[in-house]
Parts: sequence; C-alpha cells; structure tokens
Amino acid sequence: MAGQTKGHSPQREARMYEHISTSAYKVDIFFTADKEEHFYGLGQEANDCMDLKGATVELFQKNTKCTIPYVLSSKGYGFIWNNPSIGQVDLAMNHTRWHSEACQQVDYIVIAGDSPQEITESYTEITGRADMLPQWAAGFWQSRLRYASQEETLQVAKEYQKRGIPLDVLIIDYFHWPRQGDWKFDETYWPDVEGMCRELEKMGIHVMVSVWPTVDPRSENYDYMRKHNYLVKAERGVPTFFMIMGPQGIFDATHPGSREFIWRQAEANYFHKGVKMFWLDEAEPEMRPYSFDNVRYYLGNGLEVSNIYPFYYAKAFYDGMKARGKDEVVNLVRCAWLGSQRLGVVLWSGDIPSDFDSLRCQIKAGLNTAICGIPWWTTDIGGFFGGDPSDPDFVELLIRWFEYGAFCPIFRLHGKRLPYDKVNKQKDFDAFLPSCAENEIWSYGDQAYQIMKKYILLRERLKPYIMKQMEKAHVCGTPVMRPLVYDFYRDEAVFNIGDEYMFGPDLLVAPVTEKGACSRRVYLPEGSVWKDAWTGETHKGKSWVTADAPIEQIPLYIRDNAELAIV
Repeated sequence: MAGQTKGHSPQREARMYEHISTSAYKVDIFFTADKEEHFYGLGQEANDCMDLKGATVELFQKNTKCTIPYVLSSKGYGFIWNNPSIGQVDLAMNHTRWHSEACQQVDYIVIAGDSPQEITESYTEITGRADMLPQWAAGFWQSRLRYASQEETLQVAKEYQKRGIPLDVLIIDYFHWPRQGDWKFDETYWPDVEGMCRELEKMGIHVMVSVWPTVDPRSENYDYMRKHNYLVKAERGVPTFFMIMGPQGIFDATHPGSREFIWRQAEANYFHKGVKMFWLDEAEPEMRPYSFDNVRYYLGNGLEVSNIYPFYYAKAFYDGMKARGKDEVVNLVRCAWLGSQRLGVVLWSGDIPSDFDSLRCQIKAGLNTAICGIPWWTTDIGGFFGGDPSDPDFVELLIRWFEYGAFCPIFRLHGKRLPYDKVNKQKDFDAFLPSCAENEIWSYGDQAYQIMKKYILLRERLKPYIMKQMEKAHVCGTPVMRPLVYDFYRDEAVFNIGDEYMFGPDLLVAPVTEKGACSRRVYLPEGSVWKDAWTGETHKGKSWVTADAPIEQIPLYIRDNAELAIV
C-alpha cells in the first residue's frame, strides 16, 4: 500500500477518511502502482480501453455505462471493491486509488490465482454464476423502437415465419402501456394479449415486454406507492427525477415491499397472460440530473447505495418468476452490479450511437464486462441512435455489426431507425409518441438481407457449441466471449488487444470496425495453430496475418483440433 515508503516520509496515508454524516465517511484507499501491471474489468465502459492501466473510471450507473467494481490483474489476482456507493477508481502509473463518496466501512476482497481461469472461478464462486441459458435464448432476437400494436407485432412474426428465418424472441418496447407506472398493455392497441402470446408461442417465438421503473403521478399505482413509501424520495425538494411526458417518480427497487408490489402488477398484467420475459429498461435508474446526494432510497442516501439499484430491480422479477415456477428466467437489463449474473440477467450496453467508433468501443466494453462475471451480454446491433436504412454507409455498418452480433452471447437486433416520422398519438398523452422506420432484416435491401440471413443460419448451426460454453459459464463462471488475455495470458502481445476476442475456447473473432475496409490485420496468439474458418488456410501462432474481409465475411479463426463448421 502507498504510505509504506522507505527512507522518507509518506506523501499520503494508505487509508484516508473524511467524516461527512453520522455514520458515513468519504474514503480513499491507495495502493502502490506497478507500471508493468495490466487491469481488466470494471463493468461496461465505452472508453475504447481494453487494458485499463492508466485509466480513471467513475463508479456510478448511467445509460451506456455499467459499474461492476471488480478488476482482474495481470499480476495474478482479482480485486472486488464491495461498495455500492458513488465513487471513482484511478489505475494510474503513480498509484492505484479507490474512492468512495460516502460509505460506512471499507470492504474489499483480493483473490489470488495462477491463471485468469482460476481467479474467475473463485470470483464467480463468491458473487454467483448464471443459470443455464435455455437453448432458444441462444438464437435470434428481433426488436425495434417500437411495435405500436398487437397487429404490427404479429405481422412481423408472420413475415419471419413466411421467409423460413428462425426467430426465437420478439420484443415489445416501451409505451405499450396507458401510463408509466401502470405496468400493463393499453387495450386500445393490444386487445388480446393472451391470444397474441398463444399465437407467437405456436410459431416458437418467445415474447419479451419492456418495463420501466418510472411512475407517473397520474398512473393508477402512484398514490398507493407513495402512501407505502415504495417510491424513491428526494432529500430536498420535489421527488421528481425524470421528465418524459410529464414529471416521473421512480419505484424504489431497494425496498422489499416495492419489489413485491411491482412484481404483482407484472404477474397479473403480463405473466399470467403469457409474457415470460421482461426488458427491465432504465435500470440505473436514469435521472436528470444525477444529483446522487439528493436521492433517498430505502437502503440509504444515494451517495452510499445508488450503484446497487439495478441488482434489486432484476431481483424483483427473478424472485417473482421463480416463485411462480418459472425455471428459465431470461430478462434483458440495461445495468448490472456485482452478482447480477445470478438473477437471469442479459446485460445490454444501452442507447449507443450508430457509427463505427461506437462499434469498436462496444467490443472492448463487452470483453471487460465478461471479465466481471456477466456471461449473457449484447448490444443494439447497428447502434441505437441515428441509423438511416436508406443510407448506404449505415447499411454497411449494420452488416458489420450484425456479423459481430452473431458471435456475441446474445444475438439481438434493435434500434431507433430514421426517419422518426411514424407517430401514434395515444389517448390522453401530452405528446406524440414516435416510432421509427422498420428494423427487420429485410428492411435494408436484398444484399443486406441475404448476408444477415446467412449469419442467422450460421448462428443456428453454432448452437451446440454455444450451449457448451453456456454450460461452462453456469458451472464454472467461464466467460463465453472473453479477451485474448484470458486464454493466452502468457503471450504479452495480447495484453492490450481489444478488437478481437475468443468466443469459447476454439473460435477467434475479429470484427471489422472501419468503414470501407475489406481486410484487417489479426493477431493469432501463441500456443496454437490457427485455421481460417472460411478458406481452411492454416497459420502458426504468435503471428500477425492480414485477413480478407469482403462485406459478407467477418474474419474467423479456429484453433487446431477443434470440431467447428463455419462454411
């Protein structure tokens, strides 16, 4: 630790406390830095960093950012900062600093091991491991912002069936409800939810529905929740934390009674009508502004406990579904925390831009998230904001992202496509509620359609391999997708490679992340002979190769002796 210097007085103490309330302290913990050390983890951060050495990372939850305070070190240990408070970590050259804005005690765990695999197994033994992913969830998920009616939803499902394209999950996004906090379908647009779910089930399609934690003061549940202290409070002023179609409160996921209440609404209005998957959106929860000191949860002040909110949000639905005999719990969540993986969580990376820079950053964000014990992870294929189906540049991006998505743990297409001129003015709402252009695989021209269809069918062929990796994640905590340093930690060349990765132990994936590129350089780690999955050409390990990458082809390499069929 810093402060234990020899020959002169220390510049700072190893532990520094500042008393800020009756039981809380602002805390800094310093460790001596090793300039040759490399760090991975800390959750989902679109900072374009694979190796986090030299980085500063703020510890709070926000749309596109997920704080999981765990790092894996190249020096043979893992470090858990077991503290849900707002804070910061500096992995600097002159020190390592963990900072908490408000906590009652310092709590961290150091996990030693001879390999990343050994450390990860111990880490996930402590924090928990994912359930076994059902095979259907390893297939293709279709979504867009948004399907505005039951009729539109069924039309999309029937078109996939007509074209003979496997579709496993169809997602109904936000504002299918009368008001935020009602947690039910608006019968004007969804007159027969049970019938819709039965029809989709016959097609082999699972229905997922969006749930938000926001509660409109005009909703049917607001007064009851306020009376029973089920809403997040403000330390000062009016408890309004979000503005969308009026001021919104937020359900307090840290309150056991509030968790039971929201599940009862979801059970009656969704679960019993055939919806068995939930999209837990806004899970940070999203606030404007993020004045954490002015937030009062059941568990404490926002500075002390805010980061644990998404864990309890997921727990409300996981516990409720398990109590009703649902064995296969797979819910999509926009944020996570230490141990969220044991609550049926598919983490996705939030509302990200539609551009190549964002795609490149997502690869690294996903790999660092995998190190933190989250095996079920996905992005909005094509990005969320700004994609225009009539723009050839965006179509190129979408194809490259789709190819990458086929080799992510969860394979999911979503986005808010231009133009945003489709509107559905629902009754009594204060504003127009936009939908967007179509976002199905046939929406982007025949070339894009044929390529995306090819990768959906490839994903189907890879399901047995993927399910073996999901079993390893369930039993041992082994990440399904992981950085090269996880498997090849003795090869120093891989320490900062974050634009290629292993998908299971045998398949190296190197997505194309540059506009107009038709080839890319790929590093093949030492210790194996690698076969080009498309051509069969073999290459020795510990070498750089230039991979051909026409628009329909993502560079893929298979380890020697692996039994995998790509073509």
